[in-house]
Amino acid sequence: MAIADAQSPDKFPTIDQCESSGRENHTVVADLDGTLLIGSSSFPYFALVAFEAGGILRLLFLLLVSPIAAILYYFISEAAGIRVLIFATFAGMKVSDIESVARAVLPKFYTSDLHPETWRVFSSCGKRCVLTANPRIMVEASLKDYLGADMVFGTEISIWRGRATGLVNGPGVLVGRNKAEALQKAFDAASAPEIGFGDRKTDFPFMKLCKESYVVPKKRKVQPVSHDQLPKPIVFHDGRLVQKPSPLMALLTILWIPVGFPLACLRVAAGALLPMPLVYYAFRALGVRVNIKGIPPPPAQKSTGQTGVLFVCSHRTLLDPIFLSTALGRPIPAVTYSLSRLSEIIAPIKTVRLNRDRIKDAKMIKNLLEEGDLAICPEGTTCREPFLLRFSALFAELTDHLVPVAMNNRMSMFHGTTARGWKGLDPFYFFMNPSPVYEVTFLNKLPQELTCGAGKSSHDVANYIQRMIASTLSYECTSFTRKDKYTALAGNDGTVSDKPAIAAKNILGC
Repeated sequence: MAIADAQSPDKFPTIDQCESSGRENHTVVADLDGTLLIGSSSFPYFALVAFEAGGILRLLFLLLVSPIAAILYYFISEAAGIRVLIFATFAGMKVSDIESVARAVLPKFYTSDLHPETWRVFSSCGKRCVLTANPRIMVEASLKDYLGADMVFGTEISIWRGRATGLVNGPGVLVGRNKAEALQKAFDAASAPEIGFGDRKTDFPFMKLCKESYVVPKKRKVQPVSHDQLPKPIVFHDGRLVQKPSPLMALLTILWIPVGFPLACLRVAAGALLPMPLVYYAFRALGVRVNIKGIPPPPAQKSTGQTGVLFVCSHRTLLDPIFLSTALGRPIPAVTYSLSRLSEIIAPIKTVRLNRDRIKDAKMIKNLLEEGDLAICPEGTTCREPFLLRFSALFAELTDHLVPVAMNNRMSMFHGTTARGWKGLDPFYFFMNPSPVYEVTFLNKLPQELTCGAGKSSHDVANYIQRMIASTLSYECTSFTRKDKYTALAGNDGTVSDKPAIAAKNILGC
């Protein structure tokens, strides 16, 4: 083991020489960017806050001042560069919006960039501490909730009447000696941390206070830690951006939106106005791919007294029933737990809201099945990750004609779902992707002996269908519900309200 006092700062051993076994009673202190994370730039995370809480104009402002921040950071003062990023991102922004993005959006991106060598030791220690120049309000939720950090020290931003001023509180940006002083306040000399990790010279002052100190060298190709090695899986996350916005990606996003939004309107119009048998070909011509697998059942014959089939779909976006109808070549009505008024207006199929009243909802679904086929997403809300939420069992009690449908999609730029924003923009964000893909897989109709009509309980039927779809998609079944998702991401129960007055904020800025 290397003792910091016996080492020159320029000769700290590298992280790969640090033992991870027997660390259960040890304290580790690590820098964030370039140390605990592979990436050494904090710009993408500031950009995420700028876009998700401030809109595209805020992101544009941040991108314009980023060259100034870079010059200051690399050639004059690391602290000055960070101050510029903080001002451009946070000035005038509601603190509640910053906290919301930090809780619902950033964890997915932070946990996707963990350095494997640092995490190997960091995760093995009994007490974990992070020192970072980034604003504490931006990083604390991710580090504590998903990476098991016990203490997080970061730059404190100035707040006035619930809004960030863009300035920082004393002692200023947490770099160099400020990091060392923060560590000294948290630990006295008798209880100095056993391990310190850093990646740059401004980390050396706090590293020398630790009993052992290691440098994380910069390497060109490092594979981040896989999500199955995290102490807590990322099941729910929010935000519109699919990729981490590097300066280049942020620029491409800004340049694409003036092109992508009219394209999205055209795609929405094609789906809403054209006859359903033509929608598949229109989507294909407009760059939207619909991949169909399996053999769908024929439409119900009313003349023979046959009731409709209930298509039981996994839920990826509110467009699931529309792409189901596109795959079938005929409009399939859908029941939904919540839908914005705008989405109802532009939908090319009949949509019926459930009342969350079991008796009323059951009667409504039975009446719709008597008219023909019907689609339902029993998860009650969308999930972006490879997990299926708990299936509500009500549908299984109402018919034995059940066809499971595995829905999946791929987006390269924007997510077509939101928990914090206005859902009326969900279809537009999905169709703003350059070439979105939807996969519709029809599974075999549920055998009669596995339905409630054969004596099975509705919960057994629902769980069986959940497992069928999960197996098809290689997803994992969970018992999480709609309430769990919205409590975690938005602090509410997921009830949709119409907010046309603030809709433009999500696309055009604050």
